[in-house]
Amino acid sequence: MPPEEQHRVVLHLDALLARKGLTLTELADRVGLTLANLSILKNGRAKAIRFSTLTALCDALDCQPGDLLEVTDRTGSRR
Repeated sequence: MPPEEQHRVVLHLDALLARKGLTLTELADRVGLTLANLSILKNGRAKAIRFSTLTALCDALDCQPGDLLEVTDRTGSRR
């Protein structure tokens, strides 16, 4: 896949963790993910996310999927 065709979805995990006063380790324990896999999500290296993982993150962070995810424009800027 050419670089310009790669996904443009950004996960706002840092902001939500800060708002809830949680660490990545605490979140990993709450959602049942390894710290390594959660770090992949947080750092934007994930190629996919399961609905069950998204649901667990939303439950743990008391948020909606739209609070976690954002699609940037083709230049990487926020819409």
